[in-house]
Amino acid sequence: MKKTVARTPTGIPGLDEILGGGFPQGRVVLVLGEPGAGKTILSTQYLANGIAKFGENGLFVSMEEGKGHYWREMSAFGWELEGAEKTGKFNFVDASPIRTIPGEVRIGKLTIGRQDFSLISLLEVIRSSAKAIDAQRIVVDPISLLLYQYPDESQRRKALLDLVEALAETGATCLLSSELHRVGLKGRIVQIEEYLVHGVILMQTIAAGRTMERIIQVEKMRETQIDRQPRPYRITEKGIEVYPRESVI
Repeated sequence: MKKTVARTPTGIPGLDEILGGGFPQGRVVLVLGEPGAGKTILSTQYLANGIAKFGENGLFVSMEEGKGHYWREMSAFGWELEGAEKTGKFNFVDASPIRTIPGEVRIGKLTIGRQDFSLISLLEVIRSSAKAIDAQRIVVDPISLLLYQYPDESQRRKALLDLVEALAETGATCLLSSELHRVGLKGRIVQIEEYLVHGVILMQTIAAGRTMERIIQVEKMRETQIDRQPRPYRITEKGIEVYPRESVI
C-alpha cells in the first residue's frame, strides 16, 4: 500500500496542484528567485493563508527588511498580519544586521555586539519565537545575507546544515528564500543551498517569443511526485497565481 504523505497546503492558486497538494509536512523548502520575482510575496502568502484558511500560526524571520516596510508592502495584498500578530497567530522577527544602533545588532529581543552576530544567535531566536506562538509555518527571508558571512564553502555548508536542521527540529513546515545567481532554463549553475534542503522552487523571468514571462518551477521536492515543467505565474493584487496547465516552452 502506498504511503500517504502529510501535506501543508500553500493555499496559493495553482501551486498546490503542481506540488501534489502542498509541501511535505515538516520539511524545509528553498525558494530561489531573481530580484523582483516575488519571493517575499509567495512566502508571506503562504503564512497568511496558513492563518486565514488552515488555522496554522506563522513566523516570519526577516534578514533584510524592517517591520514597518513589511507591514505596508504586504497589506497591499490584503494581508493584515499586524492584527494577526496582536492575537498571537503571527510573529515578525527582525533579524537584520542592517538595522543597528552603534556597535550593536538587534535580533528580535536580543541585542548583541556587531562582531558577535552569529548563526547561533539567529537559531536561538527562531526557536524561541516559534515556540512562543506554536508556529506551524516558518519563513526566513532571505538567507543570502547569512551566507555572505561565510566566504569559505565548507563553513557556508555547515552553517546551512545547522539552519536546516534547527528549522526541521521545530516541526514546522519552513520556507527559506535566496537569490538566484544565474537565471535561465539552460546552463544554470546549481547553488550549494539546493543540495541541503528538502525541496527547491525556482522563480524567474524568461523570454517567451517577443515577451518576458514569469515562470515557476519545482526543481525537487522530497516525498512528492512533482510536475517539473516551468509554469507561468502572475503577481496580482491578491498575491501569486500559478497557471499549472499552461506551458511556456
